[in-house]
Amino acid sequence: MRYLLTLFIVLFGQAISAQENSIPPSSNDGEAGKERRVRNLPPKKNGDDKGQEVTIRDYKIINYERDTTFLDTTISIQKEYKYNFLRRDDFELMPFANVGQTYNKLGVNFDVRDTYPKLGASAKHYSYMEVRDIDYYNVATPMSDLMFKTTFEQGQLLDALLAFNTSRRLNFSIGYKGFRSLGKYQYSEAESGNFKMTANYESKDKRYNLRAHGAAQNSLFEENGGLSNKELQFESGDSDFSDRSRLDVLFSDATNRLLGKRYYLDHQYLLFGSKLDSGKTRTTSLALGHEFNYETKYYQYKQTAQNDYFGDGYDSSISDKASLKTTYNQVYAQFSNKTLGVLTGLINHYHYNYFFNSVLQTPTQLIQSQLSGDEISAGAKYVKKIGGFQLNGAAQVNISGDLSGNLLDAFASYDINKNNKLKFSIHSSSRMPNFNFLLYQSDYSNYNWQHTGDFNKINNNGFQFDLESRFFGNLMAKYTSLDNYTYFASDPAETLVEGEEQAFVRPFQEGSTINILKVKYAKEFKWKGFALNNTVMYQDVSQTNNVLNVPQLVTRNTLYYSNFGFKKALYFQTGVTLKYFTSYKADAYNPVLGEFYLQNQEELGGFPMLDFFINARVQQTRIFLKAEHFNSSFSGNNFYAAPNYPYRDFVIRFGLVWNFFS
Repeated sequence: MRYLLTLFIVLFGQAISAQENSIPPSSNDGEAGKERRVRNLPPKKNGDDKGQEVTIRDYKIINYERDTTFLDTTISIQKEYKYNFLRRDDFELMPFANVGQTYNKLGVNFDVRDTYPKLGASAKHYSYMEVRDIDYYNVATPMSDLMFKTTFEQGQLLDALLAFNTSRRLNFSIGYKGFRSLGKYQYSEAESGNFKMTANYESKDKRYNLRAHGAAQNSLFEENGGLSNKELQFESGDSDFSDRSRLDVLFSDATNRLLGKRYYLDHQYLLFGSKLDSGKTRTTSLALGHEFNYETKYYQYKQTAQNDYFGDGYDSSISDKASLKTTYNQVYAQFSNKTLGVLTGLINHYHYNYFFNSVLQTPTQLIQSQLSGDEISAGAKYVKKIGGFQLNGAAQVNISGDLSGNLLDAFASYDINKNNKLKFSIHSSSRMPNFNFLLYQSDYSNYNWQHTGDFNKINNNGFQFDLESRFFGNLMAKYTSLDNYTYFASDPAETLVEGEEQAFVRPFQEGSTINILKVKYAKEFKWKGFALNNTVMYQDVSQTNNVLNVPQLVTRNTLYYSNFGFKKALYFQTGVTLKYFTSYKADAYNPVLGEFYLQNQEELGGFPMLDFFINARVQQTRIFLKAEHFNSSFSGNNFYAAPNYPYRDFVIRFGLVWNFFS
């Protein structure tokens, strides 16, 4: 990984000379100035767009669904919300004290895009790039994006990308995201490295297109088990423990790791199609396509010595490892007509092999060493735009196999006018729980089970309504009905050793229906250079047993000021953000499984989190300075992200985002 960092430093160093060709901002965040040229391109050999000037819109970003956006070099309050480890808005998440550790949930969304079980260890997957998280690039000239941010003690966060092409039709990108952070608490070091390479190609006659990527990802975390004496050392506010490295923790010898490698290919050939019209879309066409994905992944938990906190062990040291290998193939035919829309028919084949090293015989059952098989499904997709209406639909049905399920998505939107838009969607899906619910083996005797014949498929049915209005704000209301909800929880059948605290966590499945209502509203008020940005979320869970806990109310309010400085050479925003959520019985974290589990004994939340920030943009450089949770020193030591795991104390962090063009 260090060699990769060195490579990027060299590449970005060469790109510094390209600053004089940099792109001015667009005006979507209030910054003045028009979209001027980058440079004059030489005439194209195919005779199209000779002498065309390059603007920011010529640096395109294409996602998995083939939706295209362009590089945004501005600053805005939304950029402030996304400037974090995940590089996305974490409004519904509660981070742990150290960067990259994990996040507790403040909101829930059970909609799925794939009907196949995943490896598990979901608490360690927040930074893991799935197939749908990889973007592809189409750039006019070489472009680089570099994000840097300080962490907590002895480390930094770097997210670097270089996109370039060898011709207008063949584009590549190389990206690396790596970080290391020692953390403020003992034995909480976290580090990871995520490397990706992408390519996308289109033939000269536009009949064949291809996109592919490779990804290698490795995350390693020290696990201290949380505070062992939180009442006396943390909550008391004793000044002797203001240095958080002096607080006692449960473990000093445990680590877990998530490692994955993936190779992905999606290509399509146009069998026939009419000539291009003025909108550069084919009036009628038929294309055949193929999508391929091969991925290997494992989750590993190690502990130098068995600890009674998790019960008895089969060995004096602990070394657990769950592995998953999957191969996915999809063949599809896509019919496109200007009047009828775009209809796609597809067939999927999914092969999985989830395995451990050996078969395990416990006093009560024989636990297999693997789950392996093939799943076949068929489906269809439909897309059509009629005036201001946009219609999308997708359906998938399981043909053979025991683990995959069914999927139905329907979406409709209507543009009332340029300032108001309505959306309505329906989701229905069924899928088996993740593999670690069905089968798990550990050197801890209490963490071994097999439920392949006991658990049913999770059924999710619901609908969502959205109103997007520049005047009224954005309103989202969502209703979900959930059957066979599967979760981890402490096993009430286990007898705790007197005088000792032990954590026995097992998978369970809820037999009754859970109904979830979620309403989110966002609105910004502006006056001259001042603005108040508000996001409020309300959640109500109706359930027979308390197996799904979320806060009833979550709010984030930012008061900030924006203006230019230094004769408009600098644009800045400064303000204060308040985030608050009502008390609830937040899930606890289990490091052996890398999962959160249900607990109904301790309520967390009900404390404010105040951040002060100053952000600025100079040419294509965005500068971020934030004083995080600055009220921690005077609002009481009751701020937890999960039971025994505190949220972070007051800290000042600095970072940059650079873009270079050549």
